[in-house]
Amino acid sequence: MNPYGITLTLVVFYLFSELHARKKAFYTNPVLLSIATIAAVLRLGGFSYDSYMESAVFLKFLLGPAVVSLAVPVYKGRETIKAYAREIALGTTVGGTVAILSAFYVAKLLGGSEEVILSMAPKSVTTAIAIGVSEKIGGIPVLTAVLVVLTGLLGNAFAPELLNVIKVQDRIARGLATGVSSHGLGTARIITEDELAGAVSGLAMALNGVFTALVLPYLIEIL
Repeated sequence: MNPYGITLTLVVFYLFSELHARKKAFYTNPVLLSIATIAAVLRLGGFSYDSYMESAVFLKFLLGPAVVSLAVPVYKGRETIKAYAREIALGTTVGGTVAILSAFYVAKLLGGSEEVILSMAPKSVTTAIAIGVSEKIGGIPVLTAVLVVLTGLLGNAFAPELLNVIKVQDRIARGLATGVSSHGLGTARIITEDELAGAVSGLAMALNGVFTALVLPYLIEIL
């Protein structure tokens, strides 16, 4: 198996991580720049996405353990999380509902077709759940996957800065907002800045995934 995919990914991400460590600016976000650079290399080099994924399959495998590892900071912060259990449950419910309604009505106001609107509704949960929900409610799973990635990228690039601008300093609130709105990529960013906020973000991501999968099909019928 040609190792170009895994090599390209690691080298590009390392270089942009070093750049971000020096500049500390939103426009040097290593995830965003890595995706854009790798896409450009594949396009200009005539490489297919399938061959790239095949050669980087080990990194894809590591996504599972990486998500499971979020249980570690959740366990370490379990006492604080227990103390805020009611707030986390309420925040996830409200945040998950707002994420659905905002996507639905923005797409509708912009004149999106029914399929596009339904594809946008589950954009704030992880890809695996979002695709399944999108298929169930009549959306376009491929479009939903793209929207999920874009949502996560925006959270990874801007969530902490946006929270700073609107002066949200509470660690629980910061983690809750990030996890509900921008799932795994947002969580990956905020956990590097605050472990407790990252733990809450990971928990909120999981809870919002379950909430959206259960509620969205019925909510769409009402809408």
